[in-house]
Amino acid sequence: MEEIILNAAGDGGRLDKYIADNSDISRSFAASLADDGMITVNGAAADKKTKIKDGDIIVISVPEPIVPEAVPQDIPIDIVYEDESVIVVNKPQGMVVHPAPGNYDGTLVNGLLYHCSLSGINGVIRPGIVHRIDKDTSGLLVVAKTNAAHESLAAQLKEHKAHRRYVSIVNGNIKEDSGTIDKPIGRHPRDRKKMAIIQGGREAVTHYSVLERFGSYTLVECVLETGRTHQIRVHMASIGHSIVGDRVYGIKKERIKTNGQLLHAQTIGFEHPVTGKMMEFTCELPQYFQNILKKLRNET
Repeated sequence: MEEIILNAAGDGGRLDKYIADNSDISRSFAASLADDGMITVNGAAADKKTKIKDGDIIVISVPEPIVPEAVPQDIPIDIVYEDESVIVVNKPQGMVVHPAPGNYDGTLVNGLLYHCSLSGINGVIRPGIVHRIDKDTSGLLVVAKTNAAHESLAAQLKEHKAHRRYVSIVNGNIKEDSGTIDKPIGRHPRDRKKMAIIQGGREAVTHYSVLERFGSYTLVECVLETGRTHQIRVHMASIGHSIVGDRVYGIKKERIKTNGQLLHAQTIGFEHPVTGKMMEFTCELPQYFQNILKKLRNET
Protein backbone atom coordinates (compact mmCIF):
# COMPACT_ATOMS: atom_id res chain seq x y z
CA MET A 1 0.00 0.00 0.00
CA GLU A 2 1.46 3.35 -1.07
CA GLU A 3 0.62 6.46 0.97
CA ILE A 4 0.60 9.92 -0.64
CA ILE A 5 0.34 13.04 1.51
CA LEU A 6 -0.71 16.42 0.14
CA ASN A 7 -0.64 19.67 2.11
CA ALA A 8 -3.28 21.93 0.60
CA ALA A 9 -2.13 25.43 -0.23
CA GLY A 10 -5.11 27.71 -0.74
CA ASP A 11 -8.72 26.73 -1.25
CA GLY A 12 -8.77 23.99 -3.90
CA GLY A 13 -12.38 23.12 -4.65
CA ARG A 14 -13.49 19.47 -4.74
CA LEU A 15 -11.24 16.78 -3.28
CA ASP A 16 -11.07 14.61 -6.42
CA LYS A 17 -10.23 17.58 -8.63
CA TYR A 18 -7.61 18.89 -6.20
CA ILE A 19 -5.87 15.51 -6.13
CA ALA A 20 -5.91 15.26 -9.92
CA ASP A 21 -4.42 18.76 -10.23
CA ASN A 22 -1.69 18.13 -7.67
CA SER A 23 -0.60 14.54 -8.19
CA ASP A 24 -0.26 11.82 -10.84
CA ILE A 25 -3.62 10.35 -9.80
CA SER A 26 -6.49 10.86 -12.26
CA ARG A 27 -9.71 12.49 -11.09
CA SER A 28 -11.75 9.33 -11.72
CA PHE A 29 -9.28 7.19 -9.76
CA ALA A 30 -9.26 9.74 -6.91
CA ALA A 31 -13.06 9.63 -6.81
CA SER A 32 -12.97 5.84 -6.74
CA LEU A 33 -10.46 5.82 -3.88
CA ALA A 34 -12.62 8.27 -1.92
CA ASP A 35 -15.67 6.06 -2.47
CA ASP A 36 -13.68 3.14 -1.05
CA GLY A 37 -12.68 5.12 2.07
CA MET A 38 -9.03 5.30 1.03
CA ILE A 39 -8.66 9.09 1.40
CA THR A 40 -8.68 11.15 4.58
CA VAL A 41 -8.67 14.90 5.10
CA ASN A 42 -7.28 16.01 8.46
CA GLY A 43 -7.56 12.42 9.73
CA ALA A 44 -11.21 11.83 8.78
CA ALA A 45 -12.51 9.81 5.85
CA ALA A 46 -13.46 12.21 3.09
CA ASP A 47 -16.03 12.21 0.32
CA LYS A 48 -14.90 12.96 -3.24
CA LYS A 49 -16.97 16.16 -3.13
CA THR A 50 -15.29 17.42 0.05
CA LYS A 51 -14.24 21.06 -0.32
CA ILE A 52 -10.53 21.51 0.23
CA LYS A 53 -9.34 24.46 2.29
CA ASP A 54 -5.94 26.00 2.85
CA GLY A 55 -3.89 23.93 5.30
CA ASP A 56 -5.86 20.70 4.90
CA ILE A 57 -3.77 17.53 5.09
CA ILE A 58 -4.86 14.95 2.53
CA VAL A 59 -3.70 11.36 2.93
CA ILE A 60 -4.28 9.03 -0.01
CA SER A 61 -3.84 5.27 0.43
CA VAL A 62 -3.17 3.71 -2.98
CA PRO A 63 -3.46 -0.11 -3.14
CA GLU A 64 -0.74 -2.04 -4.93
CA PRO A 65 -1.81 -2.67 -8.52
CA ILE A 66 -3.04 -6.16 -9.30
CA VAL A 67 -1.08 -7.56 -12.22
CA PRO A 68 -3.37 -9.85 -14.21
CA GLU A 69 -2.01 -13.10 -15.57
CA ALA A 70 -2.40 -14.04 -19.22
CA VAL A 71 -4.55 -17.17 -19.37
CA PRO A 72 -4.46 -19.79 -22.14
CA GLN A 73 -7.32 -19.50 -24.65
CA ASP A 74 -8.15 -21.71 -27.61
CA ILE A 75 -7.67 -19.05 -30.31
CA PRO A 76 -6.74 -19.93 -33.92
CA ILE A 77 -3.14 -18.93 -34.68
CA ASP A 78 -1.45 -18.88 -38.08
CA ILE A 79 1.86 -20.60 -37.28
CA VAL A 80 4.51 -20.08 -39.95
CA TYR A 81 7.35 -21.92 -38.18
CA GLU A 82 7.90 -23.61 -34.82
CA ASP A 83 10.57 -25.58 -33.02
CA GLU A 84 11.60 -26.07 -29.38
CA SER A 85 13.03 -22.55 -29.08
CA VAL A 86 11.00 -20.16 -31.22
CA ILE A 87 7.64 -19.80 -32.89
CA VAL A 88 6.94 -17.47 -35.83
CA VAL A 89 3.33 -16.41 -36.28
CA ASN A 90 1.37 -14.36 -38.79
CA LYS A 91 -0.81 -12.03 -36.70
CA PRO A 92 -4.08 -10.84 -38.26
CA GLN A 93 -5.18 -7.23 -38.26
CA GLY A 94 -7.30 -6.46 -35.20
CA MET A 95 -5.54 -8.82 -32.77
CA VAL A 96 -3.66 -7.36 -29.80
CA VAL A 97 -0.26 -8.96 -29.16
CA HIS A 98 -0.44 -9.23 -25.35
CA PRO A 99 -2.91 -8.41 -22.57
CA ALA A 100 -3.14 -4.77 -21.51
CA PRO A 101 -5.79 -2.52 -19.93
CA GLY A 102 -8.96 -2.94 -21.96
CA ASN A 103 -7.66 -6.09 -23.67
CA TYR A 104 -7.01 -8.79 -21.09
CA ASP A 105 -8.08 -11.71 -23.26
CA GLY A 106 -8.35 -12.69 -26.90
CA THR A 107 -4.74 -11.65 -27.51
CA LEU A 108 -1.99 -13.46 -29.38
CA VAL A 109 -0.32 -14.35 -26.07
CA ASN A 110 -3.52 -15.96 -24.79
CA GLY A 111 -3.66 -18.12 -27.89
CA LEU A 112 0.03 -19.01 -27.77
CA LEU A 113 -0.16 -20.08 -24.13
CA TYR A 114 -2.89 -22.56 -25.07
CA HIS A 115 -0.63 -23.94 -27.78
CA CYS A 116 2.80 -24.03 -26.09
CA SER A 117 5.04 -22.84 -23.27
CA LEU A 118 6.68 -19.42 -23.57
CA SER A 119 9.70 -17.64 -22.12
CA GLY A 120 9.07 -16.19 -18.68
CA ILE A 121 11.45 -13.24 -19.01
CA ASN A 122 8.69 -10.67 -19.54
CA GLY A 123 6.55 -11.98 -16.70
CA VAL A 124 3.00 -13.31 -16.68
CA ILE A 125 1.48 -10.60 -18.87
CA ARG A 126 3.92 -10.63 -21.82
CA PRO A 127 5.57 -14.05 -21.81
CA GLY A 128 7.76 -14.73 -24.82
CA ILE A 129 7.20 -11.35 -26.44
CA VAL A 130 10.46 -9.99 -27.85
CA HIS A 131 8.95 -7.38 -30.18
CA ARG A 132 5.43 -6.20 -30.99
CA ILE A 133 3.32 -4.93 -33.82
CA ASP A 134 0.25 -2.76 -33.36
CA LYS A 135 -3.25 -4.17 -33.06
CA ASP A 136 -4.25 -3.04 -36.55
CA THR A 137 -0.94 -3.99 -38.16
CA SER A 138 -0.82 -7.49 -39.58
CA GLY A 139 2.11 -9.79 -40.17
CA LEU A 140 5.03 -11.72 -38.75
CA LEU A 141 6.36 -11.87 -35.21
CA VAL A 142 8.93 -14.20 -33.69
CA VAL A 143 8.12 -15.29 -30.14
CA ALA A 144 10.53 -16.95 -27.70
CA LYS A 145 9.61 -20.28 -26.13
CA THR A 146 12.64 -20.42 -23.82
CA ASN A 147 14.50 -17.83 -21.77
CA ALA A 148 17.73 -18.49 -23.68
CA ALA A 149 15.96 -17.88 -27.00
CA HIS A 150 14.40 -14.71 -25.60
CA GLU A 151 17.77 -13.29 -24.56
CA SER A 152 19.31 -14.13 -27.94
CA LEU A 153 16.49 -12.59 -29.98
CA ALA A 154 16.34 -9.47 -27.79
CA ALA A 155 20.09 -8.96 -28.25
CA GLN A 156 19.79 -9.36 -32.03
CA LEU A 157 17.06 -6.73 -32.20
CA LYS A 158 19.06 -4.35 -30.02
CA GLU A 159 22.18 -4.83 -32.13
CA HIS A 160 20.22 -4.54 -35.42
CA LYS A 161 21.16 -8.10 -36.42
CA ALA A 162 17.55 -9.16 -36.92
CA HIS A 163 15.70 -7.56 -39.83
CA ARG A 164 12.06 -6.70 -40.46
CA ARG A 165 10.46 -5.51 -43.69
CA TYR A 166 6.98 -4.01 -43.90
CA VAL A 167 4.72 -3.24 -46.85
CA SER A 168 2.28 -0.34 -46.70
CA ILE A 169 0.02 1.84 -48.81
CA VAL A 170 0.56 5.50 -48.01
CA ASN A 171 -1.26 8.66 -48.98
CA GLY A 172 0.22 10.76 -51.77
CA ASN A 173 2.70 10.12 -54.55
CA ILE A 174 6.25 9.75 -53.23
CA LYS A 175 8.48 11.32 -55.87
CA GLU A 176 11.81 9.76 -54.93
CA ASP A 177 12.30 6.00 -55.38
CA SER A 178 13.81 5.51 -51.93
CA GLY A 179 14.84 7.37 -48.82
CA THR A 180 15.75 7.22 -45.16
CA ILE A 181 13.90 8.88 -42.31
CA ASP A 182 16.17 9.53 -39.33
CA LYS A 183 14.08 11.37 -36.75
CA PRO A 184 13.94 10.79 -32.97
CA ILE A 185 10.65 9.52 -31.57
CA GLY A 186 9.22 10.02 -28.09
CA ARG A 187 5.93 10.24 -26.26
CA HIS A 188 3.73 13.10 -27.52
CA PRO A 189 4.03 16.01 -25.06
CA ARG A 190 0.28 16.64 -24.93
CA ASP A 191 -1.32 13.32 -25.88
CA ARG A 192 0.35 10.52 -23.93
CA LYS A 193 -1.33 7.83 -26.06
CA LYS A 194 0.53 9.03 -29.15
CA MET A 195 4.15 9.14 -30.24
CA ALA A 196 5.77 12.07 -32.01
CA ILE A 197 8.96 13.39 -33.56
CA ILE A 198 10.54 15.25 -30.65
CA GLN A 199 13.93 16.66 -29.81
CA GLY A 200 15.56 14.42 -27.23
CA GLY A 201 13.49 11.40 -28.28
CA ARG A 202 14.98 7.96 -28.90
CA GLU A 203 16.88 7.38 -32.13
CA ALA A 204 14.59 6.04 -34.87
CA VAL A 205 15.62 5.13 -38.43
CA THR A 206 13.33 3.86 -41.18
CA HIS A 207 14.43 3.07 -44.75
CA TYR A 208 11.72 3.08 -47.41
CA SER A 209 11.54 2.28 -51.11
CA VAL A 210 8.71 2.70 -53.60
CA LEU A 211 7.24 -0.53 -54.98
CA GLU A 212 4.36 0.89 -57.01
CA ARG A 213 2.61 4.21 -57.61
CA PHE A 214 -1.13 4.81 -58.03
CA GLY A 215 -1.39 8.56 -58.50
CA SER A 216 -2.76 9.60 -55.11
CA TYR A 217 -1.30 6.57 -53.32
CA THR A 218 2.05 4.79 -53.12
CA LEU A 219 2.90 1.19 -52.23
CA VAL A 220 6.11 1.21 -50.20
CA GLU A 221 8.43 -1.19 -48.46
CA CYS A 222 9.81 -0.05 -45.11
CA VAL A 223 12.83 -1.58 -43.41
CA LEU A 224 13.31 -0.91 -39.71
CA GLU A 225 16.76 -0.12 -38.41
CA THR A 226 15.31 0.59 -34.97
CA GLY A 227 12.03 -0.53 -33.45
CA ARG A 228 10.27 2.34 -31.71
CA THR A 229 6.58 2.33 -30.87
CA HIS A 230 4.52 3.34 -33.95
CA GLN A 231 7.79 4.06 -35.76
CA ILE A 232 6.73 3.56 -39.38
CA ARG A 233 3.38 5.26 -38.81
CA VAL A 234 4.99 8.34 -37.21
CA HIS A 235 7.86 8.53 -39.70
CA MET A 236 5.75 8.25 -42.84
CA ALA A 237 3.28 10.81 -41.51
CA SER A 238 6.20 13.15 -40.74
CA ILE A 239 7.16 13.33 -44.44
CA GLY A 240 3.57 13.96 -45.54
CA HIS A 241 2.76 10.37 -46.54
CA SER A 242 0.67 8.90 -43.73
CA ILE A 243 -0.38 5.27 -43.91
CA VAL A 244 -3.84 4.73 -45.40
CA GLY A 245 -6.32 3.83 -42.67
CA ASP A 246 -4.21 5.18 -39.80
CA ARG A 247 -6.79 6.82 -37.54
CA VAL A 248 -4.17 8.23 -35.16
CA TYR A 249 -1.51 9.73 -37.44
CA GLY A 250 -3.33 9.75 -40.78
CA ILE A 251 -5.80 12.03 -42.52
CA LYS A 252 -9.34 12.36 -41.18
CA LYS A 253 -11.31 11.58 -44.33
CA GLU A 254 -10.04 8.57 -46.27
CA ARG A 255 -11.41 7.58 -49.66
CA ILE A 256 -10.28 4.01 -49.09
CA LYS A 257 -12.33 2.32 -46.36
CA THR A 258 -10.32 0.08 -44.01
CA ASN A 259 -10.50 -1.46 -40.55
CA GLY A 260 -7.12 -0.01 -39.66
CA GLN A 261 -3.80 1.04 -41.14
CA LEU A 262 -2.64 -0.75 -44.30
CA LEU A 263 0.65 -1.88 -42.80
CA HIS A 264 1.85 -5.47 -43.03
CA ALA A 265 4.97 -7.00 -41.46
CA GLN A 266 5.82 -9.17 -44.46
CA THR A 267 9.33 -10.43 -43.74
CA ILE A 268 11.32 -11.22 -40.62
CA GLY A 269 14.85 -12.57 -40.40
CA PHE A 270 16.99 -13.60 -37.43
CA GLU A 271 19.77 -15.92 -36.35
CA HIS A 272 18.39 -19.05 -34.73
CA PRO A 273 19.18 -18.86 -30.98
CA VAL A 274 20.43 -22.46 -30.85
CA THR A 275 21.75 -23.44 -34.27
CA GLY A 276 23.09 -20.01 -35.28
CA LYS A 277 21.55 -20.50 -38.72
CA MET A 278 20.17 -17.38 -40.40
CA MET A 279 16.43 -17.81 -40.91
CA GLU A 280 14.03 -15.65 -42.93
CA PHE A 281 10.25 -15.89 -43.24
CA THR A 282 7.84 -14.11 -45.57
CA CYS A 283 4.04 -14.11 -45.65
CA GLU A 284 1.57 -12.92 -48.26
CA LEU A 285 -0.40 -9.73 -47.92
CA PRO A 286 -3.81 -10.26 -46.27
CA GLN A 287 -6.70 -10.66 -48.73
CA TYR A 288 -8.25 -7.29 -47.86
CA PHE A 289 -4.89 -5.64 -48.61
CA GLN A 290 -4.65 -7.46 -51.95
CA ASN A 291 -8.22 -6.43 -52.84
CA ILE A 292 -7.39 -2.75 -52.29
CA LEU A 293 -4.24 -3.06 -54.41
CA LYS A 294 -6.27 -4.68 -57.19
CA LYS A 295 -8.78 -1.84 -57.09
CA LEU A 296 -6.03 0.81 -57.21
CA ARG A 297 -4.37 -0.92 -60.16
CA ASN A 298 -7.66 -1.01 -62.03
CA GLU A 299 -8.11 2.73 -61.44
CA THR A 300 -4.70 3.73 -62.82
